[in-house]
Amino acid sequence: MARIKGGLNAKKKHKRVLKLAKGYRGARSKQYRIAKQSVMRALETSYTGRKQRKRQFRRLWIARINAAARINGLSYSKFMYGLKLAEVDVNRKMLSEMAISDPDGFATLVDLAKSKLA
Repeated sequence: MARIKGGLNAKKKHKRVLKLAKGYRGARSKQYRIAKQSVMRALETSYTGRKQRKRQFRRLWIARINAAARINGLSYSKFMYGLKLAEVDVNRKMLSEMAISDPDGFATLVDLAKSKLA
């Protein structure tokens, strides 16, 4: 029985990794062994980055809501608790957009939260 050489599969695997490493500097884009390490790290980082993006946006929204609520005389936590008591279901993304684009509407929400807290 004839021996089967694995050159074709290896070539395919190398091409795939080197294609992902395109644009990397120096040996990282030319040599398979080094490119493989760089690609593995890059894919790992991009995966964690997709998770961190969600956290960072939530932090941004909370900071914006807090700033707008304090302008209207209420802290973030009390504002959110007042909205919960008032049974207002608006997510943080929309609240932050309201704080920027519609300050009057946001002020009415703050007044509603204040009335429920008192």
